[in-house]
Amino acid sequence: MRMTRRDRCRGSNILEFTLVGIPLLFILISTFEMARGMWNYHAMAYAVKEGTRYASVHGTNCAAPNACTVTIAQITQRILDSGAGLFYNQLTLTFTSTGGSITCLATACLTNNTVWPQTGSNAVGQNISIRGTYPFSSAISMFWPGSGAMQAATTIFPASSRETVQF
Repeated sequence: MRMTRRDRCRGSNILEFTLVGIPLLFILISTFEMARGMWNYHAMAYAVKEGTRYASVHGTNCAAPNACTVTIAQITQRILDSGAGLFYNQLTLTFTSTGGSITCLATACLTNNTVWPQTGSNAVGQNISIRGTYPFSSAISMFWPGSGAMQAATTIFPASSRETVQF
């Protein structure tokens, strides 16, 4: 029996897909995971910056009789409103001023009615800062050969912002 040209090319499509298609799918998935990670980091960094800006304009001149002092809960709500796509139960916030620091999970911060920055730490020119940490679970590790059990790798994204109290 003689092999024709068509018979000799049989199976080449499967081989070509294996050699080219699978690595391209891996690159595509990797690109989406990197974009998702960059989105989470940028959203968190922007939200923390917005929270710090909000707090920096509610300083010493906001005491009685003015009613513009802000609480940890109000600042946290501002952060959560600015952080599109973030899971609130995973975001950890640290509020730091010269009077000390307060660390809480965003869901717990929403019920904290402590005025911040505290009296004495809210004078014009005082530094305040907010630091946030957010875990990012990437699914890309599940596609790594020999990785064993299917667990997503977690990376902690940090972001911080410092401002001076404006008024």
